Amino acid sequence: MGVRVEMPSNQPIVLLRDAETDRFLPIWIGAVEATAIAFAQQGVQPERPLTHDLLRDVLTSLGRRLDRVDIVDLRDGIFFAELVFDNGVTVSARPSDAIALALRTGSPLFAADHVLDEAAIEMPARMRTRSRATKRERRPKWRPSGSSWTMSPRRISKAAARND
Repeated sequence: MGVRVEMPSNQPIVLLRDAETDRFLPIWIGAVEATAIAFAQQGVQPERPLTHDLLRDVLTSLGRRLDRVDIVDLRDGIFFAELVFDNGVTVSARPSDAIALALRTGSPLFAADHVLDEAAIEMPARMRTRSRATKRERRPKWRPSGSSWTMSPRRISKAAARND
């Protein structure tokens, strides 16, 4: 759903919306990562590449592709993610960095079921009435275990969140 600021703490939160249900996953992130994610969502091209732009360019130069990002665990209030590359290699990453890179590469995001069971929140009823794509349009063509997540510009008023 994008980056929001939790009030009154002014802490940035990235909100991921489940592509198939009315749940969303809130993750507290740092200000730098929030900026990187917001820039990618808005199509802002900084004069010089940000770290996530650099990593995307390095991957392209090496002939590699980021296949997907998996949010794989939640321990002691901290989310863990993995970058999964086209050659099967996985690399541990902070979810905020992984999301920023996924946005730049057009890679899908997935979350493990046990992470969703612990941290996902039901979408407020007022948001369910808005028009949404049909289930068939939202369903990914390929889906590993866990749920697929998307980012869109809708607003959420309140969210419980955990630190990234």
